[in-house]
Amino acid sequence: MEITYNSEGLIPAIIQDSTTKTVLMLGYMNAEAVSKTLETNKVTFFSRSKQRLWTKGEESGNFLSLDSLKNDCDNDTLLIQATPHGPTCHKGTDNCWSESNVESFGFISTLETIIADRKENASSETSYVSELFEKGLNKIAQKVGEEAVEVVIEAKDDNDDLFLNESADLLFHYLILLQAKGFKFENVVDVLKSRH
Repeated sequence: MEITYNSEGLIPAIIQDSTTKTVLMLGYMNAEAVSKTLETNKVTFFSRSKQRLWTKGEESGNFLSLDSLKNDCDNDTLLIQATPHGPTCHKGTDNCWSESNVESFGFISTLETIIADRKENASSETSYVSELFEKGLNKIAQKVGEEAVEVVIEAKDDNDDLFLNESADLLFHYLILLQAKGFKFENVVDVLKSRH
């Protein structure tokens, strides 16, 4: 790998959680830190204040396990994907921007938040989701079954719009069923990951 170090022999390294894709921190590495990181699979930096190598977690135990290391198009910035073992920031937060490091599934996560809110707060007079929750698990499960059958029927036809709409209905009702059972989409993804 070609790496272009700056005049001080350093290169910035952006650390990203391999799973959530959240940026955890920024550090600097010299050639020795890069080499040690690759050798030990523990992310190691060059401390500009202490003028020495330091492995993240050497004192706290909150190591960063290396998953991948690559450089950018100009070879002057590294992107390191890692698995954090505990908080990354020295202040005890998940990352150096005090943001929560949780996996997001984009709009699916937004939809889950809306479903949870309707489950807890909305009235069945104004919310279809609240009405389903009030009718109970059997009704929710029945709706998932109905939508699944409709997806199968539309899959056999040639109308892509109908197929996609029925697929969206199925996924929506499945997300409701998951919450009715006390689960979230991430629980299903965890099962899929364990099978991978």
